[in-house]
Formats: sequence, structure tokens, C-alpha cells
Amino acid sequence: MSDETPICSAKGCRAAAVWVLAWNNPKLHTPERRKTWLACDEHRQHLSEFLGVRGFLKDVVTLDEWERDSAADG
Repeated sequence: MSDETPICSAKGCRAAAVWVLAWNNPKLHTPERRKTWLACDEHRQHLSEFLGVRGFLKDVVTLDEWERDSAADG
């Protein structure tokens, strides 16, 4: 991970990311694969709903939790 502050994935948003939305498109990805979007507090619900309506959303965790879990796996 770089020294840059991760930012929200919402279009045009430059706020610091607080949340990780883990998702997967079952038509394209194996079941265990997780793609991620980052979200600030303001956009977490909107991005979650966008992925959820499509059946893609798998998990929503804090960025800190995601980074801790990734470090433990790595």
C-alpha cells in the first residue's frame, strides 16, 4: 500500500475512504474472488445499494479491518 490516503470510489468524490465494499460478479469471477471499492461515510450506503441490487455485494468492513485482515493473510 502506498503512503497516499485511500479515497472514496464514488464518482467525483475525493474524501478519505473509511469503508471497503468487497464484491464479486459471479458471471466473471470465481466465487472466492473479491474485488473492492472504497467508500467514505457519505457514499457507503449508495455504493452498497448499487452493488447489492446486482447481487454483487459480499461484505462491507472498515478499511482498518480490511488492512488488518490482509496483513494477517499476507
